[in-house]
Amino acid sequence: MSEKLDKIDLKILKILQENSKITNLELSKQIGLSPAPTLERVKKLENIDIIQSYHAKVNAEKIGLNVRTFVLVSLAWNKENALENFIEKVNKIPEITEGYIITGDGDFLLKIVTKDISSYEQLLFKKLSQIDEVERLKTFMTLSKIKKSKILPYDYE
Repeated sequence: MSEKLDKIDLKILKILQENSKITNLELSKQIGLSPAPTLERVKKLENIDIIQSYHAKVNAEKIGLNVRTFVLVSLAWNKENALENFIEKVNKIPEITEGYIITGDGDFLLKIVTKDISSYEQLLFKKLSQIDEVERLKTFMTLSKIKKSKILPYDYE
């Protein structure tokens, strides 16, 4: 990180992670600055790409997306351009909401969200397993969520 963040910047980051809908006026009161310099600081954090976006967190279950799985993928590295081709194909599947290149027993870990088991089965057999570069898939079905923090583990003090 090339930009030096002071205590006020860090406080802004923590508050905005807790509630990105806070008004600039309320934010300025909480950090102890007037509104204009508060807005300048927020804009600076956006411009240097520390604050990347603001978005609504949608309750998946309330809109009928009830199945979350993680899929461990092992790639067939002998295929030409295996990595690039796999990533390109995965990015075209909207049910895959997150994907990571990992170390350990597999090459990728994908988070998949679908409405039900049947939809997941269709995705698994008709899309994921049909990707040429996939050698092996292993599904981990989630039962319930025990923790999801929206605040990054950083020393904001």
